[in-house]
Amino acid sequence: MTSIPDASLIAPARALAAADAPPAEGPRAGSPEVTRSTLEALYAAHAHQIHRFLCDLLGDPVAARDATQETFVRAFQRLHTLEAEGRPVPWLFGIARHVSMEVKRARRRRRQVLTDHPPEAWEERPADASSGSPEEDVLGREALGLVQGALGKLSEDRRTVLLLRLDHDLCYEDIARTMGWSVPKVKIEIHRARQILRAELGEGGAR
Repeated sequence: MTSIPDASLIAPARALAAADAPPAEGPRAGSPEVTRSTLEALYAAHAHQIHRFLCDLLGDPVAARDATQETFVRAFQRLHTLEAEGRPVPWLFGIARHVSMEVKRARRRRRQVLTDHPPEAWEERPADASSGSPEEDVLGREALGLVQGALGKLSEDRRTVLLLRLDHDLCYEDIARTMGWSVPKVKIEIHRARQILRAELGEGGAR
């Protein structure tokens, strides 16, 4: 898999090249220098947000980190489509969403493989390492369980649009671009998702 350029290594080299270049000329649009620079800027501005979005969708920071890497690899390969789209945030979220769907499909395939083996084949799996005290772990799991349980009542698409709106503060137009939907459909799905969450979390149901 192609790796994301290391900005700490590329930036000094690019600065040196710029210093040596004739002042009247610069890299042409679409050249490797321009596309690399564009990717670095996109990564610096949006990588954290994309990682958080993928954590929400995948529920696994390690898988989200790998999916973030893959998202920007694909973004680098598809920079020509950004020129037509014109808005980098929904463009990146759209790529990340498709990456997350592929990760989930791979998970389902792995689970199917596991179900083909008897339980004793995986009884000896090591326990997850604890990052805090036992009390903190229990409270954290309970709180996370409530939220994840409520979100789990939503379809994948409704969960995605709700997260984009509430957790990532995207406008309806950008969510529509990310999902490939119309703006009215986005508003309807977010409204329905909120109704379901209110009911599940005991906030009085739909208003």
